[in-house]
Amino acid sequence: MKKVALFLAEGFEEGESLETIDILRRCGIQCDSISIGSKTVTGSHGICVVADALISETDLNTYDMIVLPGGLPGAEYLKNDKTVIETIQQFNQQGKYIAAICAAPMALKQANITTGRTLTSYPSEKYAQLFQDANYITDKLVVIDGNLITSQGPATVFPFAYTLAEILGGNVEAVQNGMLYTKLVQSYK
Repeated sequence: MKKVALFLAEGFEEGESLETIDILRRCGIQCDSISIGSKTVTGSHGICVVADALISETDLNTYDMIVLPGGLPGAEYLKNDKTVIETIQQFNQQGKYIAAICAAPMALKQANITTGRTLTSYPSEKYAQLFQDANYITDKLVVIDGNLITSQGPATVFPFAYTLAEILGGNVEAVQNGMLYTKLVQSYK
């Protein structure tokens, strides 16, 4: 079974985090919430969750993918956490998957892995300036560049999470049908 570590920091974006965990688990992929601080973490909208584990007590080498959710100040805390940055760099060197959504791609920049890469984030002038070294695009909800997967924000979490599950060989089609995602997408065509 493939394993995913989703990092949580105070001020994380609840929807991006919890929906990603939920979808990955439904698709048959182990997804653990890993806190960079205390076991109980409060999101940017005041929702408290209990993380599965603490980063200080977790062997991240056993994971196939790391996921960084957005939210503020959560993404800033991820960007400033030494272990998170070292893990991003290590996963990148090993060609392991790194996924980030909304504001969290700022941690990828901090880890110096964005130069020449194609990526997206929450679409704003702030991030366009931050990613001048990259091929920064905002016309796609999810962008894949090798081992790097990025997405734009809370409303893009479903295509983001399903993309992650697909990359890891999860049972995506059955879950999409069961969650009525397929029906939703067809209604917008």
